[in-house]
Amino acid sequence: MDIFLSINNREQVIKLPVLPTEFRIQSGMKNDTFDTISQGEIKLIGMSALKAIAIQSFFPAKEYSFLRDDSYKGWEYVEAIEAWKVRRVPIRLVITDSPVNMPCTIESFEYGIQDGTKDIYYTLTLSEFKFIKLKQGKVEYA
Repeated sequence: MDIFLSINNREQVIKLPVLPTEFRIQSGMKNDTFDTISQGEIKLIGMSALKAIAIQSFFPAKEYSFLRDDSYKGWEYVEAIEAWKVRRVPIRLVITDSPVNMPCTIESFEYGIQDGTKDIYYTLTLSEFKFIKLKQGKVEYA
């Protein structure tokens, strides 16, 4: 399994160098609950909510034997992701050996150093991004 983040149809790609110990995708529904006079509380099934995922791992500051990629070093990963935030474009998350391949927005990116290795530990929280599909219609004048 590998995890890739990219922007603009693979204009820039980051392969996470250290896989997280786990990942969980939150997939909810937008259901509504209403109070009625005759039946009490009822629930209406809504549409799917946007999926979300939080990835926790670290960006290595030096070489380790277990790295999956060494294209960037330490703070270069942080700089790339921060630059993506500034560009305000959706990113694509791909997790190989799984069906996960979705456009996302960065909801939060928390990072810092926690030990003497200079490795940068991070939590990257992503939310699904849906491209808007509009139908073109005719404008008629009365």
